Amino acid sequence: MKLHFSPLEKNRASLKTRFRIWPHFATLMACLAVGISSAQASQAPVYTVEDSWEIAEVPAGFPVGFCLLTSGQKQYAAYYDDERRMTVASRLIDSDKWTFQVLPSKVGWDSHNYITMAVDDEGQLHVSGNMHASPLVYFRTESPGDVTTLEKMPMTGEKENRATYPKFIRDAEGRLVFHYRHGGSGRGIEIYNLYDPEAGQWQRLLDQPLIDGEGRMNAYMDGPKMGPDGWFHMHWVWRDTPDCATNHHLSYARSKDLLHWESAFGHKVTLPVVLGQKSLWVDPIPSRGGIINGGHKLFFDANQRPVITYHKRDAEDNMQIYAARAEEGQWVIRRLTNWDAPVPFSGRGSMGFIGIRIKPLERVEPGLLTMTYQHKDYGNGRLVIDEATLRPLDKKFEMPPDYSARLNRVRSDFPGMTVQRTNDIGDSGDPATKYILQWETLKRNFDRPRQPPLPEPSMLRLYKLTSEARDGSRNY
Repeated sequence: MKLHFSPLEKNRASLKTRFRIWPHFATLMACLAVGISSAQASQAPVYTVEDSWEIAEVPAGFPVGFCLLTSGQKQYAAYYDDERRMTVASRLIDSDKWTFQVLPSKVGWDSHNYITMAVDDEGQLHVSGNMHASPLVYFRTESPGDVTTLEKMPMTGEKENRATYPKFIRDAEGRLVFHYRHGGSGRGIEIYNLYDPEAGQWQRLLDQPLIDGEGRMNAYMDGPKMGPDGWFHMHWVWRDTPDCATNHHLSYARSKDLLHWESAFGHKVTLPVVLGQKSLWVDPIPSRGGIINGGHKLFFDANQRPVITYHKRDAEDNMQIYAARAEEGQWVIRRLTNWDAPVPFSGRGSMGFIGIRIKPLERVEPGLLTMTYQHKDYGNGRLVIDEATLRPLDKKFEMPPDYSARLNRVRSDFPGMTVQRTNDIGDSGDPATKYILQWETLKRNFDRPRQPPLPEPSMLRLYKLTSEARDGSRNY
């Protein structure tokens, strides 16, 4: 009998057990972050469509994140239906029959209000979403894997009236953890809860916030995420107001257990994390200095050192891309571009393209990294970077698209429609198989309603993809 483990299920094992049952997960994480080897990373898979299913019609007037989770032989899709109702659909992975459950929560126009899911050690499904500085929305099944038994409930009942950015993760012991921001943009704290599957109850993981804006700001985080070195890594920017131009101070911290935190160089920090802890600063970019939340990306080099790429303004007020790496007790910052154009931005709500966008670093050859970017004046491009020095190279490296033209093609003829896609946060059990959800919407509109005419609802489709290495071999 072949066993299938989702990343959440794998995480609950002890370190010793994890090395025994994590072969696919470990390979996936290493390839995403640094690569088991440069040779493997240079053979990133190309996916072709093996099968597809139509699930339901969904709103097309604005984008908001959906969720796909494969756990063992079950697959769950969480989305908003054509009436904007939060819905969870499930199926056996070898079946075409779906079970649907509509939940008592409706979304408006807010692109912050994504949905996320997790499966606990007892097989119960947890669902959270549709929140932006609003009361916590959380559901849990009463019968393992049965979406028709999803019930709305509180977690701890404390500080759950202004929740945003829900996320489920596993701690170093494999326990299910949930974290979210309490408060608002410019004034918020980060709260972490721990789940007891036997008691079916949540409690605080920390008796205080992990990060505290002290009533003056809030942190926009990426992570915590487990890195290839066995540490949880987290990086963030602080923001003073709802205006995205007031992001500042790119920062970083790491932890073995989510309880005790330190700088990249081992300097212990007391909780909660606050702006004044200078040992956590990567680059003390001032407010309105050109960095935006979500615009900072984490990568690990061949020596498992964290590298954070981001953009900010230079001394002449032109926008540039930078890379910061933890080297010998300090963050060494290198500029990757030499552009002669400013990119002013500001605004509230869900921002679309602000004039610059970068993607994470990729290793494409031994010692060779690339980064794709989009710039309002310089267009779409790709930087080629020497990994040892983090210096840009005067060479080109062309890569084929990750997805076929069939998946990248917009089906709707309504002007301005774009493809939306979400990856499976679980595990299909087959490293050569990948599932994605895909649908089409208009672009973000700062969380404001659009006036007619509006596009008709689009079809939410599940695709089963099979991968081949770029040399044509099966990617096992």
